[in-house]
Amino acid sequence: MNNELTELQFKILDSVYFVESFEHIVEEAMEPPAVVKDELRTMIDRGLIQVMMFDEGKGDFIRTSIFDADNMQDYSFLATKDGLLKHNGFR
Repeated sequence: MNNELTELQFKILDSVYFVESFEHIVEEAMEPPAVVKDELRTMIDRGLIQVMMFDEGKGDFIRTSIFDADNMQDYSFLATKDGLLKHNGFR
């Protein structure tokens, strides 16, 4: 497995230091939604990004491990500790 970040992965990590929507990530990455969706799936599998969903009861975002990969626009995303370390050149 390649441990280096691609340019797109680096851009995505740039935009998810805080919880961000799929639409925001696409806008920041300046790539087509399908390309960003595929890259997000790869980064989730590598443990670089976590999937977040808004919990109405708590009034906040919570991490979820169950999500519909075909409907990434329904979720928000946040860099993991590993993702932040890799983004900053520590791994």
